[in-house]
Amino acid sequence: MEDLAYYNGKITRLSEMMVPFNDRSHFFGDGVYDASVARNGIIFKLEDHIERFFNSMALIDIQPDFTKDELRELLQDLCQKLKTGDLFVYFQVSRGTAVRNHSYTQTIKPNLAIYMIPWTGDFSGGHRLKLMTVPDHRFEFCHIKTLNLLPNVLASQSATAQGLDEVVYHREQRVTECAHSNISILTNGVFQTAPLDHWILPGIARKYLLLASQSLGFGISEKPFTIEEMLAADEIIVSSSGALCAPVSEIDGRAVGGRDSERLQQLQTKIYQDFFKETDID
Repeated sequence: MEDLAYYNGKITRLSEMMVPFNDRSHFFGDGVYDASVARNGIIFKLEDHIERFFNSMALIDIQPDFTKDELRELLQDLCQKLKTGDLFVYFQVSRGTAVRNHSYTQTIKPNLAIYMIPWTGDFSGGHRLKLMTVPDHRFEFCHIKTLNLLPNVLASQSATAQGLDEVVYHREQRVTECAHSNISILTNGVFQTAPLDHWILPGIARKYLLLASQSLGFGISEKPFTIEEMLAADEIIVSSSGALCAPVSEIDGRAVGGRDSERLQQLQTKIYQDFFKETDID
């Protein structure tokens, strides 16, 4: 099996999976998700992703009928069914299946969906990204990994149409995050990233970049920064589960970063070593 889909206990190929029409994710995007990558059948930072997944469910009042341990075991078992190398691992829960109604009953049973496909990551650190800035018009649930991603989709498509890699959201000049990544800066030896409030997702890679920076003796700061401060930074770093520490070379057609390659290299080496160590087979 080259890919895999799971829905409430049923396992098929991705192209063969059928989902009930009345799943509330269809009508309302009423659910949450999380995702990571796997190497050698080991899902990277799985505990962190499961913890965030359960936190997202709690924040929108979804009551799961499975435990963290049961989800962990299920994901690990599904990984073993694929022999295609590295994997992208996605899991989501919707509130459940019911006739379309904005309100819902407390007894509704959540629907758990998972898919896994081959993944090829580039952890060489050599490719620098090109970004564009856009006003952040998303709702105020950015700290929840919700299925409601239409603003992100439209912004990402606009960037793709212009041959760019990502967008940078801002609210009245304050940089928040990217469409599907966190964004941080290195300035004068200080790794700075936005605080964990309702404007950004608590990224797992963001968390470990902070820890890596601290262990390397860098200064660390969790406070907002502006577009102007970002453009003037020594290095600009985009981070996600699939791109742990990706540097930036251009924003809105302006050359940026590239002024602290030594610290950037140290940080990339540290974070990539962590990935390979955690996913190696003893």
